[in-house]
Formats: sequence, C-alpha cells, structure tokens
Amino acid sequence: MSRADATKARILRAATDEFATYGIAGARVDRIAKTAAANKNLIYVYFCSKDQLFDAVFDAHVTHGLDSVPFTPGDLPGYAGQLFDYCRRNPEVIRLATWHRLERGDLAFAAPARDAKLDALAAAQKQDGIGSVFSPTTLLTLVLSIALAWNPSNVTSIPASSSEAESADDRRRAIVEAVRRLL
Repeated sequence: MSRADATKARILRAATDEFATYGIAGARVDRIAKTAAANKNLIYVYFCSKDQLFDAVFDAHVTHGLDSVPFTPGDLPGYAGQLFDYCRRNPEVIRLATWHRLERGDLAFAAPARDAKLDALAAAQKQDGIGSVFSPTTLLTLVLSIALAWNPSNVTSIPASSSEAESADDRRRAIVEAVRRLL
C-alpha cells in the first residue's frame, strides 16, 4: 500500500466516525484531519469537498456494505436475521444512512438495489406465493422494519428493562420468528 493509499484509508476511517457521530453538517474537516493524522489540505486534494468525502464514506459503508448481505426472497426470515447481524456488527451503517436521509432527504442512492430486491420479491411471490397478501413494497418495508427494530436510531425501539435483559441472540430469534409469521 502506498503512502497516499494509507493516508486515504486513515482519512476514510476518521471520516466514518465523524460523519456517523455528527452528520454531514456537524462534521468538521479539521477534526477528521487531526484524527487521521493527515494534513487538512489532503482531504480536499483526495476528495474535493466535505460532501464528496461523505459520499465516499457512505458508498463504502452503506451502499457496498448492505449489498454484502445477500437478499434471499425465498428466505426472508434468514435475510432479516443476516441484516440484523450486519447492522449490529456495523452500527455506523444505520447512523450514516439516517444522517443521509435527514440531511439530504434523497434516497436515489438506494433505488437500483431496492428495485432489484422488489423485482426478486415479486417473482418469488408469483412463483411461491410467499407473503402474497402484501405488495412487494409493503412486504420489503415490513421485513426491513422488523430487521432494524432494535437499531439505536429507531425512536420506537423500547430498551429492555433490567428484569428482561434480552440478549442480541434473543432479539435476532425474535426478528426471524416475526418475519416467518408475517409470511
């Protein structure tokens, strides 16, 4: 790895934490540079602007990251469980997606992957009748909502009381079972 590549990687790591914590508007390039032990000007050389740096971080973690969870329309409970696992291992993904939606409001980035999932789901519904009481859009929305129910950015998520003490495995089992029953 060249020095330039190593510096870019440090900048992307620092920017990931900064954007996940503060969003686009609240992120500070000087903090990113300090955390990355990089010259602030290099950020602009490599990424042109703070917005383009956010786009690079978003693409690396959200777009490519979520694409790494295989969509299985024939096994939506399994997909929901894998999505829960991925987001639990990578909490910055949901925070970055939330900031993107709050500050940019544009969900066009998700359209190709979303449309492919909807097409695959419609085909599975037609072939196997799974979840056919719902439209593909409604079914996918419900599955995603269930899979991400315990996400920290979900304002409807109720923390377990000390007497309940649910583990992540308990929550994963509940997600898989809820999607199974939904179908």
